[in-house]
Formats: sequence, C-alpha cells, structure tokens
Amino acid sequence: MTTPTSEKNATDNVTSTPGTTKTPETRESTRKNVLVTEQGSTTIADIVVQKVAGLAAREVSGVHELGGNAARAFGALRDRIPGASASVGQGVSVEVGETQAAVDLQIVVEYGVAIADVARVVRRNVISAIEQMTALEVVEVNIHVNDVYIPGDDDEAEAPTGRVQ
Repeated sequence: MTTPTSEKNATDNVTSTPGTTKTPETRESTRKNVLVTEQGSTTIADIVVQKVAGLAAREVSGVHELGGNAARAFGALRDRIPGASASVGQGVSVEVGETQAAVDLQIVVEYGVAIADVARVVRRNVISAIEQMTALEVVEVNIHVNDVYIPGDDDEAEAPTGRVQ
C-alpha cells in the first residue's frame, strides 16, 4: 500500500505553498493583476520603458555611450545648442505590450573592457530596473555593440590645426 513518490511530488508542486517557486504563468498573472485591477488599469508608455532602460544601461561601468553613429552625431550637434538636453532614450528602442517589454540597445564600450561581461551586466541591470519600476516582464534585451571608445581619439580631433595660436 505504498503510493509512488513521483505522483505525490508532482501534485505537491501544483499547489502554491509558502517557500515554493512560482512558475512563469504565476509570475505573469501576478504582474497582470498589478497592472489591471478591479479599480482600473495601468498602462506604461514606450517612452517610460525607453528612459528606464537608457538610464540603467548608462549606470554600468564600461559603457561609454548609447546610440549608433548617426544618433551620436546628432547628439553631438544637439550638445552644441545652448539649452538643449541630451536624450536619455538615445540608442534604445523598445516594444511594450500589456504585460511584457522587449528592449534593443546600441552601445559604445570603453577600450579594454570584457565586452561579453559588460553586455551581461547591462542586460541584468536593464531587466531589473524595468521589472522593478514598471512591473512589466522583460522578455528580451538585445545588445548591439557599435563601437569601442579609445581615450584620446576625440581630443586629437578637437586640437587646433593651424600653425599660429
């Protein structure tokens, strides 16, 4: 009269008891319950997720800038205009649904850093920031490394070229 232990364990995991891990379906329904309640619903705009992702990526050591060549050139032009502010969402594109978000980042890394490690930390930081602030599930963060920043390259370009100062 023994019950197979595999059957008992399988049924134990179906019920939610304290100390058990939630399944992806449970996590998604919990997030959806946070954003959609009986009292109303909360929607998160794309620009909000874009800014959160941009700020989170910039926090990581080894990330020099965000954006592709055209975005960085436009940003450099914008920086020369008095009163213009830098775009927090530069180099970040997002897709936001009711309960999920996907992020694409274009970054420039500093010379000498381990690019794979920087990408891993950026991905973890972006996912954490978005999920904590918005309650959206981040399904993917794609990182495109566009360039490597080498200190001194920009300084030489701005040096006077004339013989007389």
